[in-house]
Amino acid sequence: MKTCSPYERLPKFFAFRIRGFMSALDAGREIASQVSDSASTGVFGSATLRLGLRRTGMAVPQPLDSQDKLNVDARKTGRANGKGNMARRRYQFGCLFVRGKRPKVWVARWRERVVGSEGSMTTVLRSEVLGTVSELSKRQAQNLLEDRLRPVNEGRTPPRSMITFRRFVEDQFKPLVLPTLKFATQEIYTLLLDKHLLAHFGERTMADITTPEVQRFILGKLKDGYAWETASHMRHLLSKVLGTAKEWRYLPDNPASGVEMPERTLKRPHRSLSIEELRKLLSKMNEPERTITMLAALAGLRIGEVLGLRWGRVRLDRSTVEIEELCYKGVFGTPKTKASRRSAPLAPVVVQALEAYRPRCADDSAHALVFCDRNGEPLSADNLRKKRLASACRRAGVRRIDWHTLRHTYSTLLHDLGTPVKVQQTLLGHSSAATTLDVYTHPVSESERDAVAKLGQVLFPTVPNLHHDAAGAETGRMLSQ
Repeated sequence: MKTCSPYERLPKFFAFRIRGFMSALDAGREIASQVSDSASTGVFGSATLRLGLRRTGMAVPQPLDSQDKLNVDARKTGRANGKGNMARRRYQFGCLFVRGKRPKVWVARWRERVVGSEGSMTTVLRSEVLGTVSELSKRQAQNLLEDRLRPVNEGRTPPRSMITFRRFVEDQFKPLVLPTLKFATQEIYTLLLDKHLLAHFGERTMADITTPEVQRFILGKLKDGYAWETASHMRHLLSKVLGTAKEWRYLPDNPASGVEMPERTLKRPHRSLSIEELRKLLSKMNEPERTITMLAALAGLRIGEVLGLRWGRVRLDRSTVEIEELCYKGVFGTPKTKASRRSAPLAPVVVQALEAYRPRCADDSAHALVFCDRNGEPLSADNLRKKRLASACRRAGVRRIDWHTLRHTYSTLLHDLGTPVKVQQTLLGHSSAATTLDVYTHPVSESERDAVAKLGQVLFPTVPNLHHDAAGAETGRMLSQ
């Protein structure tokens, strides 16, 4: 049995009008569909659309523009200032849903642009727990979600980096930043990175490291028994790494910049030698450690500055040495700080020791090292300390010391003789006078007795102070010998 459409069953008179009406209606729907599909190109015409319009007897509209013209116009699009194409920002409303049972919580989820570990841009889903259902209504949770999305939709949030701390240190910091630092600093930083920082932060995404986490890490190291200086070095190094990541736009800010160190405490107070101990030690020493000890204890030179000293910078006629270079584990470099570049005065006894030591050197030219081995290479500070200095202390009956103890001795003797703090700072090559007073100055028993004697003199001025004159004269006499 033949089937037909409803309007074909009607009389021809009505069928003609309805048939035309339905054809026009179908054609209109087809036109609307074609217009919607081709809205991005601006073209009405297509082969199918023109064929359908011809069947209905309607006029075929002409294209608004040709394809060639569209191609030309498409290549002209871009920013008004001509600096490239303008990316269309995607506005998002996010997703809010309930998760859990006891308790139920509101969870927000949205898309976020991130920088992958390889440096490419990608999109990830971010989720955050806003609060419990009992505390927040749906409207309040929606408002919190809008607050989270507002900087994202306004373009005020830079893409978040997904690189890990270990990946940044191994690929960026070690090969590009460490070589720019002094050799001694490179050794210390490498040790701290491998032993402490990478072990704790290695697998963490750098963008997830927070200031409270860094603060807890530093305080934890102090509780574990590490010295204040070691924990401070860790903080400075972590700030250096994260600060570099901020400058290179891996991070929006440096979470280590707000970390505070507790009050400084000395786990093991530095000691210094008395005048009598220093005299005993020098009497039991051989060369070259005797002259090295005199430069450290009576001129305040660091051991690296002594081992990097060249004859061209020793001015015996002026009784000075120019500190322009140091040697650390066989590697030469510049002095520790800007203030360390100085002209250090020499006592007459030190000048006599250098004059007596110079003929023993195989090469005393301007570029030759003052203290070197038979091949002209610099001496090892560790070997000198373990073999020469330790044995001399044992022969002199003095407790075992290191090279830095001699520098502390120099500072303490200057302070004991009433040398102004600013002069001490310049002689020691310190950048800050606080370092000279807090770290390098150690009152000896004579100084303590002298301070008590001065206090008694203020309280009871009629009582003669015999100790003050005797102690001062004795100190000056012993130093002049």
